[in-house]
Amino acid sequence: MDTAVKTRPGKKSAAVKERQDLRAWIAQLRAAGEVQDIDGAEREKEIGGIVDIYQRKVGNKAVLFDAVPGFPRGHRILANILTSVRRINLTLGLPADGSAIELVHYWRRYMKEARAIAPTTVNSGPLLDNVYTGNDIDIFKIPVPRWHEHDGGYYIGTGDMVIMRDPETGWINYGAYRIQAHERNVATVMCSKGKHGDLIKRRYHERGEPCPIAVVAGMHPALFMIAGLEIPYGRNEYDAAGGLIGEPVEVIAGPRTGLPIPAHAEIAFEGFIHPGDERDEGPLGEWTGYYAGGLKKEPAIRIETFMHRDDPILLGAIPGIPPDDDSFYRGTYRSGAVWNQLEAAGVPEVKGVWAHAAGGSRL
Repeated sequence: MDTAVKTRPGKKSAAVKERQDLRAWIAQLRAAGEVQDIDGAEREKEIGGIVDIYQRKVGNKAVLFDAVPGFPRGHRILANILTSVRRINLTLGLPADGSAIELVHYWRRYMKEARAIAPTTVNSGPLLDNVYTGNDIDIFKIPVPRWHEHDGGYYIGTGDMVIMRDPETGWINYGAYRIQAHERNVATVMCSKGKHGDLIKRRYHERGEPCPIAVVAGMHPALFMIAGLEIPYGRNEYDAAGGLIGEPVEVIAGPRTGLPIPAHAEIAFEGFIHPGDERDEGPLGEWTGYYAGGLKKEPAIRIETFMHRDDPILLGAIPGIPPDDDSFYRGTYRSGAVWNQLEAAGVPEVKGVWAHAAGGSRL
């Protein structure tokens, strides 16, 4: 049966989880003078162009778009989120004015400690403000921009987390794979061969089964950071995320897939990838600042549940000319990783390591 459920305020979680709530993060950045509000930019050319300008210099403010023409005020887009050491520090709960080398030392400690806090399942959360199924599903209720002028469509998933479960072990993986919106209830996911998401999808299809999948398109940037890091296969990334934020991530079970979805997320949808079901996808301007590929076939997601908070916020982490949101924060993380590896290899008296976004952020 087709349903559009509107939950009541009394069904929300009792307390805001500040380390898991994007709005709490925005309020923190606003207090630090790190947010630029922009009203009235349209989604075909202006939003993507403005984001590109802001990303060209490290330290420019995050940009929050509202009053997008054709959409209700309050349906917002946040981008240029992690292109400064200051905002990364705020995201991780570090002193805002800490130096780049202090941030690298933080990542060194984080990797050595390998902190893990398991998620906790809850029955409700802000994500369930609006829940749609059947003919009521329409992901284009979200003002998804065309991020670059020659993109092949609208990418709802850039600053995202894509959740999948290994059919044999039950291990949960989430990664930051790009998601293109095609129709009101159809999207595609692009997982490069060998990535964890691709391996999981293949295991379902080898069994002749559809692959369950959930996509989160708006959440606290700390969760996005974990989605983009190289976590070993078999290690639960929700545990790693809990270790990063210092508390269990609250999750709800997806109504159709049972996949764990952050309860404090802004926007999410779930569905299935069926064997042989593909759609034309791309291109999307890539992290090199160029179009690395053209139009090609990628797996289709048939969406069965679409959820969002009241006045939802789409999170954008846009690949582009480095430094960009798709690479800068990973450079700080990889600097810590390389430093630890150098010391483990016996290299003495290392004074510092820095992985430039323009010089190989995807080692």
